Amino acid sequence: MVQKGINLSKLSFIKIRSSYSVKDFTCGDPDLDDFIRNRASVFQKHLLSVSYACADADTGKMLAYCSLANDKVAMGDFKDKTEFNRFRKKQGFPNEKRLKSYPAVKLCRLGVDESAKGCQIGTTVLNYIKAMFFFDNKTGCRFLTVDAYLDAIPFYEKNGFRFMNAEDDDPHTRLMYFDLMKLVA
Repeated sequence: MVQKGINLSKLSFIKIRSSYSVKDFTCGDPDLDDFIRNRASVFQKHLLSVSYACADADTGKMLAYCSLANDKVAMGDFKDKTEFNRFRKKQGFPNEKRLKSYPAVKLCRLGVDESAKGCQIGTTVLNYIKAMFFFDNKTGCRFLTVDAYLDAIPFYEKNGFRFMNAEDDDPHTRLMYFDLMKLVA
């Protein structure tokens, strides 16, 4: 698919190293721009998160980035044990696999450069992350989680994410998840 001169089949995904230039990246969100320019390398250095660039394979221009960290889905994410039990049942966990928590990866940040907005780059990045943890799942990871900004909720819903619980305490974000088992054919 080609839109705005971006060929989605010619994207590369690379782990961002300190030598990778991010100074020209701008997604229009000051917090997301500041994170990738000034804080991502510190988080990576201290093993708190890893950031990946989605770049045009021909030009090398960074079109998007994401930052990932380990997470878990646990009873504390729900208002009570009953709601957590409903969640576990809905995911199809057999009784012997009803654990107190389940492994997940947190999508900490996702930014799309202003030049690539409306080109499905965000969806492409999410699909890459889903594939990374489904097909090359090195440690065991059942869920992707995100604290979605309220205006980004429709984007995440369109990409298969669901609300973790009925309501959140944070007035600016909603905790959402994607069950990687949905990728089983």
